[in-house]
Amino acid sequence: MSLFDEEPKRKIAHEIGQELSLLSVGELDERIGILRAEITRLEEERARKGDSKTAAEALFR
Repeated sequence: MSLFDEEPKRKIAHEIGQELSLLSVGELDERIGILRAEITRLEEERARKGDSKTAAEALFR
């Protein structure tokens, strides 16, 4: 069996506005988890940038 015989792993992604009627409950739960993790990642980045902005403003006062 060669490396090319294996099916590539399906990467789960969610597109905003995507049709949801064909997804199973498990697939919906998986996407909800992915989106929650992404929201957390975005909030952490926003907080880091806010901290940097506050530090820069304090430096130039």
